[in-house]
Parts: sequence; structure tokens; C-alpha cells
Amino acid sequence: MTSKRLFQSVAEQISDLIDEGQFPPGTRLPGERELAEKLGVSRVTIREAEIALQAIGRLEIKTGSGVYVSEKQPTGLAALPKASAFEVTEARLLLESEAAALAAHNISKEAIATLAELVEQMRSNDAEIADKADQLFHETIAESSNNAALVHTVATLWRMREEIPEVKKTYNAVCVHDAQTRYEEHKAIFDALKAHDPAGARNAMREHFQRLLEAMLEATERLAMEAVQQQASESRQRFLASAKIG
Repeated sequence: MTSKRLFQSVAEQISDLIDEGQFPPGTRLPGERELAEKLGVSRVTIREAEIALQAIGRLEIKTGSGVYVSEKQPTGLAALPKASAFEVTEARLLLESEAAALAAHNISKEAIATLAELVEQMRSNDAEIADKADQLFHETIAESSNNAALVHTVATLWRMREEIPEVKKTYNAVCVHDAQTRYEEHKAIFDALKAHDPAGARNAMREHFQRLLEAMLEATERLAMEAVQQQASESRQRFLASAKIG
């Protein structure tokens, strides 16, 4: 697998088609199946690319209507703020809990089916597959809230999770050690959404992020201890080398 994820390459291809005039501003994109066949990828990859393009303002996803090229195209990608993993996760807890509650009212059968597949993919031993399923899970819930501001904000928080080095490092340390717990928590969120239970969805999402914050504290302590041990080991080696020379 190259360093660039497949959905990012597909997003660039769709952007190029927009720039070339094949999909002018305001027009509806072909359906997921047609685009998947055209670009030689899966429908899940097309969906992921479309969500990414919506996050930067190139596309607009209208539930029940389709995906449209934004009338006003962005001139550049907004820079991300400096933020810690704790700040990003705290913001996600506040926003995504309410997004889940809204989604429980509005979620479609198609979205429920998509979430069911994504939850199962989180059991994969392939970390990249599990992480991609995790992202699509949260973004699908945001989309099901039928609130464009929430969709954009959740996508931006995922950019912060992936593109701010220290945030990504902390998340990776947590997720690698806690795959089964992550699956179980997302299954609880899914079950509440499937039951159209707003309070249950809100609480399950909050519990997920509260547990994640606690795991981050443990991971931060572990990483700090490893750094101290590494520094001590390097100092010891320098000392022994100097002693031999002396």
C-alpha cells in the first residue's frame, strides 16, 4: 500500500474531472456504482472520497438527493489549528454525541446497512482497514444528522486526527492496543441508531469518547515512560563508551 490512501487518489481524480469541466458547479455527480466502475474502485472508496471532498467544500452531499458539485469552489485548503489529541477528542465528544442523537431520528435504512458493514470491518486485523471503517462510521453518522455544519465539522476533526502528527501518534497508540474495545463501543452506538434511540445513541457515543480520553491518558504516560527509558539507555551507552576510552 502506498503512503497515499486510495480514497485520496480517487478524490484527486474527481477534483480533476471537476476542474476539466466534466462535472460543472451545481451539477449532480453520477451515482456511487457508476463512479466506482468508471474509476475502477469500490463504492466504499467512492463514498469516502466524496466525504473528503465535501469537507473541503468541493462537493455537497444532499441526503436523499445525491452528491452535487459545489456552486462556489474553494480556493485552497484551510490550515489546521494547533491542537492536542485531548482537545480534538473533547471536541468530538461534544459534537458527535449530539450528531448521533440527531442521526437516530433521521437515519435511513441504507445508512444503517452501511454502518453494519463498517462495524464488522473494525474487527479486521488490518489496521488500515479498521481505521478507514472507523472514519466512515463517524462521518456516516454525521451525514445522517442532516446538518451540513456538523458534517463539515466532523470531517475537519478527522483531518486533525490524521494530519496533526502528535494527534495521530496518540490515536495510533490507543487504537493499536484497544481494537476489541473499539469494536464493542461502535457496536453499541450502532445498536442505538438502529433502534432509533436518540438518548441511547448520545450516551453510547459519549461513553466511547470518555473511554478514549482515559485511554489517551494511559497512552501518554506509557509514551513518556518509553521516552525516558530510551534517553536513559542512550546516556548509559555514552557513559560506558566514555569509561572504556578513559
